[in-house]
Amino acid sequence: MLTGWAVWVMAGAMLSLTQRAHMTMPETALARLDGSPVQLAQLTGKPMVVNLWATWCPPCRREMPMLEAAQQRYPDVDFIFVNQQQGAAAVQDFLAGEQLQLDHVLIDSRGVMAQMVGSRALPTTLFYNANGRLIDTHVGMLTAASLAATLQHTELALQD
Repeated sequence: MLTGWAVWVMAGAMLSLTQRAHMTMPETALARLDGSPVQLAQLTGKPMVVNLWATWCPPCRREMPMLEAAQQRYPDVDFIFVNQQQGAAAVQDFLAGEQLQLDHVLIDSRGVMAQMVGSRALPTTLFYNANGRLIDTHVGMLTAASLAATLQHTELALQD
């Protein structure tokens, strides 16, 4: 039984890696806080960290200040914050209350992006190269150290 479980886990990991190597940025309609429509593909041109989050999610809330600081620390990477299934007013209230200055905050009112990338938990952070290809995924709260390590790995992957 243990051998069967190990084979199942390895097969799943290989399938996941194979699928990730070919995953590109999902094409779904998002909105800026002012209500204007935008798609992630419009924002490509440099590496991108896309954070799927919600104001009611405690780990999301805890990682936000670190991600805000990362925007400044990594100017060659675009940080995109895609709120899942909340309205712009709730998001704006949260950002103001926490005194967060995030550059690219988008609203996914139906949670379609999470479904498209297979996210089953928040926060989920997606790492894309400048061509819009998914390089890595992190589920759960990021730390500054895990973000730095993933960005270093991602930058190496950008050279392929």
